[in-house]
Amino acid sequence: MADDTSVKLRTKQLYCIFVRNHTKEGTLRALVSDLDRIKNLGTDYIWLLPINPIGEVDRKGTLGSPYSIKDYRKIEPTLGTWDDFEYLAKEIHDRDMKLMIDIVYNHTSRDSVLLKTHPEWFLRDDSGKLFPKNPDWSDVAELDYDNKDLWEYQIETLKQYAKVVDGFRCDVAPQVPIKFWEQARQSVSEVKENILWLAETTGGDYIKVQRDKGFWMSTDSESYRAFDYAYDYDIDQTWHDYINGKTELKTYTNALNNQELIYPNNYIKMRALENHDNDRAHKLFTNENDLINWLAFSEFQKGSSLIYAGQEFGMSHKPDLFEMDKLNWDKHELELSDLIKRMHELSQDSIQYMGAYQVTPESNDLVKVSFEQSSHIRVGIFTLRGNCGHVRVDLPDGEYTNLLDNKPVTVYRGIVEIEYGPVIIEGNV
Repeated sequence: MADDTSVKLRTKQLYCIFVRNHTKEGTLRALVSDLDRIKNLGTDYIWLLPINPIGEVDRKGTLGSPYSIKDYRKIEPTLGTWDDFEYLAKEIHDRDMKLMIDIVYNHTSRDSVLLKTHPEWFLRDDSGKLFPKNPDWSDVAELDYDNKDLWEYQIETLKQYAKVVDGFRCDVAPQVPIKFWEQARQSVSEVKENILWLAETTGGDYIKVQRDKGFWMSTDSESYRAFDYAYDYDIDQTWHDYINGKTELKTYTNALNNQELIYPNNYIKMRALENHDNDRAHKLFTNENDLINWLAFSEFQKGSSLIYAGQEFGMSHKPDLFEMDKLNWDKHELELSDLIKRMHELSQDSIQYMGAYQVTPESNDLVKVSFEQSSHIRVGIFTLRGNCGHVRVDLPDGEYTNLLDNKPVTVYRGIVEIEYGPVIIEGNV
């Protein structure tokens, strides 16, 4: 991890917005009307999916993917202008939030400004044709970072945005050489200090496939040399195997605990139940009680947290990236805003971003997460498949208060009885 990354960044909550689909107008300025509500969730950073012009050649769908970018240095006209972008940034800052934008540096669209002006900056096969490392990415042209002039152009672009924004979420960051990201971080810091760098890291299987083809791919450990945050895709397959009944809870909790050993001491994982690439959490967990427990468990894990717009209302439909697909803000499938806000409040306590952390599987698919600092302990217990049970905790017998709903919780003979809701209690050992 970047040596100067503060572990206090584990307290930050990100809120992700796809501008096209977020409001009726689908513009940058229209977002301003929703900022106060978003702020009230506990949001620290608003992350905008790419806001640059979208390519037309080999476009997917009617409107194209925001990740097929025609010009890094311009704003997509249907979203607004550069002035609109700066206006939104000011409104976000006026509410004591920060702005993060998506940076897509592995590839451009197939009719991009760079492809026209610098065709030598792109990856090609032996016949000179554009060559995608991932065959599914048929609408993009992949950049070749063997060209150091490309580095200079890309870093200058980041400096331009750094005058306005406070963070960069870097798409498929491991496919861009880590030395580029290290240089970019250093150069951008000369424009603005304390820029937050989030890497969309990838799972081990994908890393192996690309390395076998002879391409650069960073592991999460390597990514931490330049980035503050990394996705938790390193354990994503294990997580899906557990929720799909293909493996036991212990296998998943072992993977979580192993992150404590294989990453730097100040590592930060961005914890998320859903994002723009994956199914909504309410689609994965149709039982509402399970969804509540999984949300609380996810946000109680060590790291930062991500909310994908609409998740706070239990939306089960994932918006289409290639078509107009507006969020239905009138339909609240499950109200989760208060839980999100409370979990964020708890994450501000030093015990949760500095304390010793352990995840323990319990019987009946219950899981216990504990943080210890000095003689103090905070314990969260979550039922992941709607089961009741009994969980042993390292707290003296007595009456405690569930920090989520202020209801009493009894510890008797070192045991807590769990029904269906998440429980978080604390005390001195």
